[in-house]
Amino acid sequence: MKFDRILSEIDGFGKFQIKLVLIQILSRVCLPCHFLLNNFMAAVPSHHCNLTALDDGGIFGNLTQEQKLAVGVPAEHNGTLSSCEMFSKPQYQHLSGLNSSEDAATVQCQNGWVYDNSTYKSTLATEWDLVCSRKWMNKATATAFLIGVMCGAPLFGYFSDRYGRRPLLLVSYLSTLAFAVLSAFSPLYMIFVTMRFFTGMSLAGISIISITLNVEWFGIESRTFSGIITSLDWSLGSLLLVGISYNVNHWRMLIVAATSPLILSLLTWRWLPESARWLLANGKEDAAHQYLMQCAEMNNRTKYMNTITQQVQFNHTIVDLFKTPKIRNISICLGIVWSGVAFTYYGISLNITGFGLNPYLTQVIFASMEIPMKIIVYFFLKKFGRRPGEAASLLLTGLFLFINIFVAKGYRWAFRTIVGVLGKSMSEASFTIIFLYTTELFPTVVRENGLGYTSFLARLAMSISPLIMLLEDTWHLLPAVIYCTVAVVAGLVACLLPETLNAQLPDSIDDIEKTRFLLLVLTQSQTLLHTQTDSI
Repeated sequence: MKFDRILSEIDGFGKFQIKLVLIQILSRVCLPCHFLLNNFMAAVPSHHCNLTALDDGGIFGNLTQEQKLAVGVPAEHNGTLSSCEMFSKPQYQHLSGLNSSEDAATVQCQNGWVYDNSTYKSTLATEWDLVCSRKWMNKATATAFLIGVMCGAPLFGYFSDRYGRRPLLLVSYLSTLAFAVLSAFSPLYMIFVTMRFFTGMSLAGISIISITLNVEWFGIESRTFSGIITSLDWSLGSLLLVGISYNVNHWRMLIVAATSPLILSLLTWRWLPESARWLLANGKEDAAHQYLMQCAEMNNRTKYMNTITQQVQFNHTIVDLFKTPKIRNISICLGIVWSGVAFTYYGISLNITGFGLNPYLTQVIFASMEIPMKIIVYFFLKKFGRRPGEAASLLLTGLFLFINIFVAKGYRWAFRTIVGVLGKSMSEASFTIIFLYTTELFPTVVRENGLGYTSFLARLAMSISPLIMLLEDTWHLLPAVIYCTVAVVAGLVACLLPETLNAQLPDSIDDIEKTRFLLLVLTQSQTLLHTQTDSI
């Protein structure tokens, strides 16, 4: 008997599933707190050269701060003071209104920088002077974290398919807490980068295992709801990050505060069930029966519990994603789509200062828009399916990014913000759909391997995404053009994937190699027959 039929009999959307979702909120809200942490932890406040080297023991020491800046720091073409250069000698003629300093010699900052601490008391940039020629090191902290996620995704995917979802979640909780705290108290830049790498590797487990565990416990009719409700954890976490970062202005304590919900996750882990679908696929009928009985009792459906039998499956690896034609095509297309989704999403999310608003306000707008957008996505997926939803959201993301290319930063900041928020919302929609879509496309025996593989490619694209912003020094529109192009290409590739609306979750690779159309028709027929039987 197919697992989906068993699950429908004991209620695929009851108190048991609600408890599962609520427990995992505690860990999932930590994901955006860390993935978007660089927006605040690595923020670069206004800064200029430390001018103590110009103090000649006379006139300079008696000047006001404004006068010191006028005679010590050259102006850029747009009138703002340079952040990376200073005059080799004080230009006192500026005090009398004369600006004939075209030939005045300038040098790189000699004694470090002075930072504006009105918004951020301490960031990575201010503590280790990651500005000017060293600004790439600031971007590299985000890249190191995302490379860690990239490496952790296939590892947790493989081991959770091998040893189960529940124990690997515990490993992820413990290791994330340990490495996050170590990164918060790192005395040196390289130690910090290393700890952020391992933090990302550990968080990958929470990212891919939690959504799979939820989807595998929900019935066909409520699977769309499970994917959307789980994605709302990201929106809640994004809002939580704004609140934490606004009240915690020191980057070290910010990391600790952003990780603290995981302590509650450890306490509630004991109430998390193992995936009965995974247990059955691996021949553990007794354990599966135990969890299914718990589900039936909590959902008041103990009247129906048949003897569970399932063919024991052999261990699978990531290689099985490419052995047979149909799953190979799915794997290749999903890899491209995931890369495009992640690349554009983090290109927008990690550039919140580019919309002309306070970063806290921008983050609040982004997170607030995600909630109504996901409600719209839910009804769209129920009506039209996953494939058109994924393709449309990516193509619209590319469209809004394309529009913003032609809107100058100095022109109507409100319009730039609106277009940016719409682009971010469509990008978030594509991320919401692709998680659900992927868990439905890959069979149970390699579902976590599949998520690990696609997450690996996504995190690879994400790790490159922050560095793309450095290309604006070559041509200021180049990053936007790249993000736009990638979104459009990924949207077109998404059109090549099969639809999974109302289809049973495949349990074996053979289920994938069967004709998807026939599987869909049979599933819909069974659902209709089951509904008619219940009404009678």
